[in-house]
Amino acid sequence: MLTIKILLAEDVHMVRGALVALLELEPDLQVVASVPRGDLIVASALEARPDVAVIDIDLPGVDGLTAAAELHERLPDCRTLILTSLGRPGTLRRAMAARVSGFLLKDSPPARLAQAVRSVASGQRVIDPELALSAWEAPDNPLSPRETQVLRLAARGADAAEIADHLFLTQGTVRNYLTAIVDKLNARNRIDAIRIAEEAGWIP
Repeated sequence: MLTIKILLAEDVHMVRGALVALLELEPDLQVVASVPRGDLIVASALEARPDVAVIDIDLPGVDGLTAAAELHERLPDCRTLILTSLGRPGTLRRAMAARVSGFLLKDSPPARLAQAVRSVASGQRVIDPELALSAWEAPDNPLSPRETQVLRLAARGADAAEIADHLFLTQGTVRNYLTAIVDKLNARNRIDAIRIAEEAGWIP
């Protein structure tokens, strides 16, 4: 029996321990590395050489999708399975763009996780059918890449001056972007625009 080597990335210690224990109940699965932060994934994977990386989407340091995209570039033979508690269509689209192999909701039955790991290890894609259908029907992100950057920084609490410094723009340009964002999303204000974009999965 071939053993599938797994890297697990989950920031909640108790959940990470439970997932490791759950996966290692399976005779063909072995957790060779577990990390609490997204910015530790690639280095750990390059050292442990897992077959599958099981990655929580919401991680400190670097979010799970960003880490998955970098892992695909650095270690293309390692498949990635994203875990999330939020089944937002836009998030699934971002996951597909990051070239992940699977997208699984955290409230899935435990046996589903082990089977999903086996499936992605064999080269298959694993996506909840209802979530895939909702992603297909969901509208595309109307924001440009720069507008998405601006709104992501605003969602993290940055004001116009801080966004301008971070993106090397003038404050006036940032305000113009924010006005355009509110208009494009048919939002009442900046806070409403952030809510709309987060619920759609357009900003992590």
